[in-house]
Amino acid sequence: MSWKTLDDMDLMNKRVLTRVDINVPVKDGIVTDATRIERIVPTINDILAKGGKPILIAHFGRPKGKVVLDMSLRVTLPALERALGRKVRLLETLDAAENLTTEAQASDVLLLENIRFHPGEEANDPNFAQRLANLGDIYCNDAFSAAHRAHASTEGLAHHLPSCAGRLMQAELQALDAALGQPKRPVVAVVGGAKVSTKLDLLGNLVEKVDTLVIGGGMANTFLAAMGLNVGKSLCEHDMAGTAREIMRKAGAAGCEILLPADVVVARDFRAGAAHETVGAHACPPDAMILDAGPQSVARIIAALDTARTLIWNGPLGAFEIEPFDAATNAAAAHAAALSREGKLTSVAGGGDTVAALNKSGAADDFTYISTAGGAFLEWMEGKDLPGVAALKAG
Repeated sequence: MSWKTLDDMDLMNKRVLTRVDINVPVKDGIVTDATRIERIVPTINDILAKGGKPILIAHFGRPKGKVVLDMSLRVTLPALERALGRKVRLLETLDAAENLTTEAQASDVLLLENIRFHPGEEANDPNFAQRLANLGDIYCNDAFSAAHRAHASTEGLAHHLPSCAGRLMQAELQALDAALGQPKRPVVAVVGGAKVSTKLDLLGNLVEKVDTLVIGGGMANTFLAAMGLNVGKSLCEHDMAGTAREIMRKAGAAGCEILLPADVVVARDFRAGAAHETVGAHACPPDAMILDAGPQSVARIIAALDTARTLIWNGPLGAFEIEPFDAATNAAAAHAAALSREGKLTSVAGGGDTVAALNKSGAADDFTYISTAGGAFLEWMEGKDLPGVAALKAG
């Protein structure tokens, strides 16, 4: 590893500025999903166990450099305290952080108010980063999900203090390295979702790094259309046909097999329980929509998984939100989960729809690793350098 972890740092009596991502969903003033909060607990507990004082830095929403009371981190305190089993003191201003009261100094865990209330954060202002650095002795980045942003608290701080990755950041980087950096082969990638246009960089990078690329969801329709097949009224980017053919050409040159649906589930209406039928991929009726991959397609995906050692998954294979168009995603995910549980497959997944689809399928718990990082996960898969990770390596 070219970056340090908490194991490499002497934290005794040190103030540890810890960048976390607790940008959680909230409704009526209550956190509705505390997953991101729960995932930072090991880092905070480790810092405390090593005699350090964690000073948490986080953002919430997009206040764009201004104080927006509705975006105060105060709303996260009950969930944060519940997850940690201890009190957390909110420091409402940087001035309060620079002049800690006796009570604040005695607190185990401190939380700075929304760092994006300050214009210097998103501007990555060196003076603002230095002001933050003066609050601590060590910088720990545990926010992989914000590592694709070159902000003061995600990138700038690493240039001012001894730096390391927190446990969640460490786990993300190790999982992604196992999936794309130094994977066990063969490697299968499953890429689904609505549009090819949003995943061009991803597909272009993957065809040069994986052995088999499974393309599903609405984007598979664009590839089918590019091959001259009629996709009826399906979601399809017909203007991306040339790009799809170029990706297929690039895959052929790299020795990457592309698996597209051999059969598809079609319907005239996009609703739960709609009348549907399975037809060959070449036989979509002109008045129908392709909403899922068919059983032959699933069998081919399962066969590819059976020979694979590593799986990286981003996006569903069909309209998973609505039954029965979740069948292909559920079946492939269940098989990947079983292989992972048996120790035959290293499976790494990420992206918003992906996490939702795998949770809905019941397969999520058996995947080797599921990233909640969203944009950062995608940019890593696209082969891009993430500023927050690069800064840790530089340190």
